[in-house]
Amino acid sequence: MVTLLARNWWAIALRGLIGVLFGIAAFVWPLHTMAFLVTLFGAYVFIDGIFAAVAAVNAAQEHERWQPLLIEGLAGIIMGLVAFFLPSITIVAVVYVIAAWAILTGALTIYAAVRLRDAISGEWIMLLSGVVSLVLGVLLVAMPGAGAVAFMWLLGGYAFVFGVLSIALALKLRGHGSHLHTHAPA
Repeated sequence: MVTLLARNWWAIALRGLIGVLFGIAAFVWPLHTMAFLVTLFGAYVFIDGIFAAVAAVNAAQEHERWQPLLIEGLAGIIMGLVAFFLPSITIVAVVYVIAAWAILTGALTIYAAVRLRDAISGEWIMLLSGVVSLVLGVLLVAMPGAGAVAFMWLLGGYAFVFGVLSIALALKLRGHGSHLHTHAPA
């Protein structure tokens, strides 16, 4: 395994370079980078929708259930077109889904903390975590653009660090590969 990785060190380095470049792009142009990702997602969903619609036609010809496949296909095609032609709406929709989740989670956690206050000690920690989640959700609803930017910065930071570590690993493997060649049995 080490020999295989050492032989292909360049692929790991390339993967790392792409991560570093993506991370930089996410920091410098967060909304453009997110729009690009949404466009890629839209292309994927659109193509997946076409395949599902084709599967529906094939199922109909075989006298099998085709309606669910057609609904799935049309939904994919429509969502793909929305993501492709209206990426900003798709970005805001993703932020609102996260906001709704945070608000719901926060409210339910607060409710559980209040209900459990007599049964457990330290319920304030649970209450506080619910408040934090609720505040996040409200902030995302109030400022969806800032939420999208913050998400891209987190993703960009991850990609950058992952990329740097991958490049470091690739360079280490490159050195290991040359060591393997010089010490190979005759």
